[in-house]
Amino acid sequence: MNNFSYTQAGSAKEATGIRKDKPQAAYIAGGTTLLDLMKANLEEHPQLVDINLLPFKGLEQTKDGLRIGALERMSDVGENALVKQQFPAVSESLLLAASPQLRNMASIGGNILQRTRCGYFRDAAFPCNKRVPGSGCPAQQGDNHNLAILGVSEACIATSYPGDLSVALAAFDAVLTLENQKGKQRRVPITEFYRLPGNTPHIETVLEPGELIVSVLVPAAAYTQRSTYLKVRERSSYAYALTSAAVGLDVQGGSIRAARVALGGVGAQPWRSREAEQILTGAPATEATFRAAAAAALRGAQPREHNRFKVELAQNTLVQALQKVAG
Repeated sequence: MNNFSYTQAGSAKEATGIRKDKPQAAYIAGGTTLLDLMKANLEEHPQLVDINLLPFKGLEQTKDGLRIGALERMSDVGENALVKQQFPAVSESLLLAASPQLRNMASIGGNILQRTRCGYFRDAAFPCNKRVPGSGCPAQQGDNHNLAILGVSEACIATSYPGDLSVALAAFDAVLTLENQKGKQRRVPITEFYRLPGNTPHIETVLEPGELIVSVLVPAAAYTQRSTYLKVRERSSYAYALTSAAVGLDVQGGSIRAARVALGGVGAQPWRSREAEQILTGAPATEATFRAAAAAALRGAQPREHNRFKVELAQNTLVQALQKVAG
């Protein structure tokens, strides 16, 4: 781990100003991801800028939906009664993540920005296009059992976002508010925030240098209330998803009026499946409909040798989640 200086910023202007002068500086809130990367010498930063004093907190229901401050802790949001009642998939995605200790420390913004758990990325002894562009992707022919099968490229097959929360946020059209070095804010849908690897897997999001995540807005709808997050993993706790599904349905008289579907653990980014939603909308809430939607969601899969099982597993995960919310 490299030596670094530490500064606690008192305002967003101060925080972004430091990054403007020192582009290699990094923001730190809970530190549960950043410090791991620094200890493994996967990231080196001469200065850490503590942003915990910034006014990026708060959890409230507005006329537009649920607003979550980027500095709220995962455990506080997941356990919140409003979130549990009106946005159960969001609550479940948070409470199924990591461990209680990490959830108590980790911030919402940091969770959204966590980096891949691909073993080749995490081991500096191997080449990796995410760490060193153009060096190669040994996962293509190596151990790829927990890597992506949707949205991949010849340059990278990692599940770039390995977590849970952003899968639920992608399902429900969440919007991020970002603030830049000039104090100007912009709104970016979460489905447009993460970039597919293509030929530049080292560029993972549309976040600009020095830009901060201020808050997340999750629009309220009937399907957010009737929603769930189902996570399948190799052990019952403290493990990343092999596959997961965030789903929400608006069902009236046995017919699906609206549907939202996103998959985790299988995509190069949190994978919104509009193909599945199209099949579900207007159809009867039956197992046959759910299986047709699951087949559509995985139709474009490009599995490798060790992760072919994810196609069927992801389909079954989605069907089970849909059955649960359909009642």
